[in-house]
Amino acid sequence: MKKRNLLLPFLLLISLLSCFKDESEPQMVIQKTIFEHLASSIDYSYLTYALQKTDLDNVLNGAGDYTLYAPDNSSFIGFLMRGGYGSLDEVPTEALKKILLNHVMAGQIRYRDFKSGYYPTAASSDVNGRPLLMYINQVNMRVTLNGSSRIVQGNVNASNGVIHAVNSVIPIPSLVTFVLADTNLYNLRLSLTRDDLTVDFPTILRTENGSAPAPLTVFAPNNTAFVDLLNELELERMSSIDEPTLKLTLYHHVLGETNTLSTDLSDNLTLNTLGGEITANVTDRASLTDGNARVSNIIALDIQANNGVLHIVDKVILPF
Repeated sequence: MKKRNLLLPFLLLISLLSCFKDESEPQMVIQKTIFEHLASSIDYSYLTYALQKTDLDNVLNGAGDYTLYAPDNSSFIGFLMRGGYGSLDEVPTEALKKILLNHVMAGQIRYRDFKSGYYPTAASSDVNGRPLLMYINQVNMRVTLNGSSRIVQGNVNASNGVIHAVNSVIPIPSLVTFVLADTNLYNLRLSLTRDDLTVDFPTILRTENGSAPAPLTVFAPNNTAFVDLLNELELERMSSIDEPTLKLTLYHHVLGETNTLSTDLSDNLTLNTLGGEITANVTDRASLTDGNARVSNIIALDIQANNGVLHIVDKVILPF
């Protein structure tokens, strides 16, 4: 009886220690890959099939670290209808692959880490093979991609990255995509789409590569540049600028049939815009000088679209 009493506390101690051991040991958690997540959901059967058709399933099922923006079935149905396709099999494989790569970024971007700005995708520009950029706008934790698609569910974890569900297929960006999407270019957007303009600038800026005047280089004044212009001209609103002057001014911000990168610029380099000559310089920083000796600094460089490149400038270039 005495021996049994001595054993009881010892057995209780062993039992308690075993409990603590079970709780402290790391549990083996086997996460699915990005592709396995998609393939296991009926809502992403279109995306799953598209990845298999383009051989991108192997990429998103292998080792790596990716961010995927995932359109669901209804998003793909809308994409097919807009493109006049009856099924994914009717979409040319290379075109479909490029669209899918436009939904992939290297590395993990968690939802809380999104900030407004330009991000490189895994897709390449038709002009020069450089990565296509995507403009991401984050306002009050609401994230919009290229002005057309919105993240509706974020941070689906995978063993090789993270998935963010989006509410539409993200189109391949043209230059007009960035002008319409970038909130810092809102005043430029208003100027390009003014009702009395006799030139359809948005159509020019979406010209496909290979058709004149693409590829294009656009020097895009930011919002502050337009405010400063009104102060400089002592005007209250952009509508006070007559149509011929506005049209010629906008032409002075576009180079035709060239994808001019910042590395192509040099001191005293003459650039022939659609409206006339301006001069580039690179000493200290890249800048443009118009015919009035007014200097516009290039403050954001080499924003690559599928039909050209955009640079953001801090002053409106004037023709005279």
